[in-house]
Amino acid sequence: MEHTMETKVLLALDKFKGSLTASEAALALSAGLRSGAGQNRVSCQVLPLADGGDGSVDAALEAGFTPLTVTVTGPTGIPAVTTLALDGSSAVVEVATTSGLQMLPHGRPAPLNSSSLGFGQAVQAALDRGTRQVVLALGGSATTDGGAGLLSALGARFRDDGGRVFEPTGATLKDIGRIDLDGLVSLDGRDLVAANDVQNPLLGPEGTAAVYGPQKGATPSDVVLLENGLAHLVRRLDEAGAPGTDCASTPGAGSAGGLGFAAMLLGARMVSGAEFFLDLLGFDQALAGCDLVVTGEGKIDQQTLSGKLPLVVARRAASVPVVAVVGYNALEVDELPGHHIERIYALSSMTTRDCAADPALSAELLTQLGRQIIRVFTTATDRNTP
Repeated sequence: MEHTMETKVLLALDKFKGSLTASEAALALSAGLRSGAGQNRVSCQVLPLADGGDGSVDAALEAGFTPLTVTVTGPTGIPAVTTLALDGSSAVVEVATTSGLQMLPHGRPAPLNSSSLGFGQAVQAALDRGTRQVVLALGGSATTDGGAGLLSALGARFRDDGGRVFEPTGATLKDIGRIDLDGLVSLDGRDLVAANDVQNPLLGPEGTAAVYGPQKGATPSDVVLLENGLAHLVRRLDEAGAPGTDCASTPGAGSAGGLGFAAMLLGARMVSGAEFFLDLLGFDQALAGCDLVVTGEGKIDQQTLSGKLPLVVARRAASVPVVAVVGYNALEVDELPGHHIERIYALSSMTTRDCAADPALSAELLTQLGRQIIRVFTTATDRNTP
């Protein structure tokens, strides 16, 4: 009689940006894993993950959080509808879907005239629901306003030299005459968590304007204007009694166009996005009893090696074998033994077409890879079984 084996697989994936959500990618993989197992049985547990960038709210919702839909001011002032994720005591609020690049009308960059006000409004909505912990997912920002919009939404008042209140953008930070912080919301008893893997300070050659401004459409002259505006914001905050200078030089202050800086001013604790979301979404519990972990994301490159999600998953998986599935592998190696990843499978190696822009093709290739992965795994397991 032929021996039947059951393999328990944990699909712990991030999104395949521009193509598939983490859940969609996992669904395609699981179809291949099951159909490729032959006489053996495969049970798949899906755990969509995020690292604090776009997709963080979706991952929380997949993990059982409840959606809360709110209307906010988009990055260029146009009203927009966004979704928060709540579970009663915690909320996940995303820059990407409030003040992010994907919220720009027609995708046109607005490096000087965009604001993080909508992100702040979403944070306030979470606070209004009585949540004790608010997780700030800081990836994907469209703006470089130093978090002035966030602070404004939470009660700070920015006044020009004539005393008139206004909402600063990156271009108008230089026009701040003084800042009134008396009306800033009290966060006593609240845990504000900034999920972020960026270590840049707010100012200088490694600061948010210089490094990330061009990615948001800023010209060299725009970068100078933004840098000067951010430095002016820091000085005005110092004058208002806030620790502007201290926070500006702290690693991570330059994340999300300076939202990391504003979060620090509010007393947020900065955490590794990948590590925090693995805890928040229950990775260790999901791992229990699994024989294989499949992780992955749209692209693996040198930046991944600095601690992005697939490597954190592999490290946390401990002795459980881990393989990675990615849209594109820029590392040009098919394994990362030093990082506990036994094999890297790339969709781009299976086609000459652009699978990143073709969700159906990506899903089809992931299903094919699922079959290949389970065959390789069961063959190796059979060889190692006495």
